[in-house]
Amino acid sequence: QVQLVESGGGLVQPGGSLRLSCAASGRLFSINAMGWYRQSPGNVRELVAGTTSGGSTNYADSVKGRFTLSRDNAKNTVYLQMNSLKPEDTAVYYCNADIVRVGGGYEYNYWGQGTQVTVSS
Repeated sequence: QVQLVESGGGLVQPGGSLRLSCAASGRLFSINAMGWYRQSPGNVRELVAGTTSGGSTNYADSVKGRFTLSRDNAKNTVYLQMNSLKPEDTAVYYCNADIVRVGGGYEYNYWGQGTQVTVSS
């Protein structure tokens, strides 16, 4: 019943901005680490940004200074603010989270369905 729902992707011109959202829904007890990955054709899936339950964040070198990850624990949602977008940012972006479900103490890993981000003039 637990799932990650992503939104906010789309087409934007170079230098523009987008904000991605990822909301966890279902019978969950707690969310630990959450993060965003991306994958473009011919490339491996790479970590873009991640955050812990305590709010610590880390970013890929290619997006530092341009992307900002934030977390709203009350809404079980993580956001990725993407500024100064470049054509090389074009990819499918995937949300990922470690979640403890109601009724157990085991941590499961979940993936969102992916949302397309295209940066082109």
